[in-house]
Amino acid sequence: MTELPLHARRRPPTPQELRGVPWLGVLDDAVRPRAEAAIVVGDALPGDLLCRVGRPVTYWFGVVEGLLKMVRTQQDGSAVTYAGLPPGGWFGEGTVLKREPYRYDVQALRASVVAGLPVEDFHWLLDQSIGFNRFVMNQLNERLGQFIAAREIDRMHDPEAQVAHSLAALFNPVLHPGVGPLLRITQQELAYLVGLSRQRVNEALAALQQRGLIKVEYGGLRVIDLPGLRRQ
Repeated sequence: MTELPLHARRRPPTPQELRGVPWLGVLDDAVRPRAEAAIVVGDALPGDLLCRVGRPVTYWFGVVEGLLKMVRTQQDGSAVTYAGLPPGGWFGEGTVLKREPYRYDVQALRASVVAGLPVEDFHWLLDQSIGFNRFVMNQLNERLGQFIAAREIDRMHDPEAQVAHSLAALFNPVLHPGVGPLLRITQQELAYLVGLSRQRVNEALAALQQRGLIKVEYGGLRVIDLPGLRRQ
């Protein structure tokens, strides 16, 4: 039996999934019911694409559970990873604002639950809610800093620094408020995001742990010193 495409697997969110949407808390009672009614969620399988280069924008997306990556494939076939997208992260607001085709792919690295707010409802909230406007502005500001940092990471030749900065981006409390102190991620998934081999990522994690910056735990990573990671 052929698996249905992701858009055909969308469904209403559960109350618990709605509680994990960070921007709903900034809405007042006049607009929140419409926003909650408009949100849909889908259960993404590993390898599923939420966004494809050149496709028209339909939703503002967020991660409820799981892990996604935002990538762009170059003409020579190499891939540049712009960002990892852990729980609590909402992304693509710039594309939604401009209503332009996607300039990147977003793919599920593991089984994930993703949420979407339709474009028209996104723009309606911008017109109706000061709190929502502030949330989106903060997102855009943090995203700009993240992409500048991602360009710097691409130019680094020190695996420890690459891994440190990539982890710091995943633990950004503004962009990814759902992560908390422990990020559920495998070393292979981190290798996909950083663009290094699993062995080199493993060596870098061991060095960062020895410096007291992180702690490698079963099934995930705990950040001990986030400012220290950013300084690497």
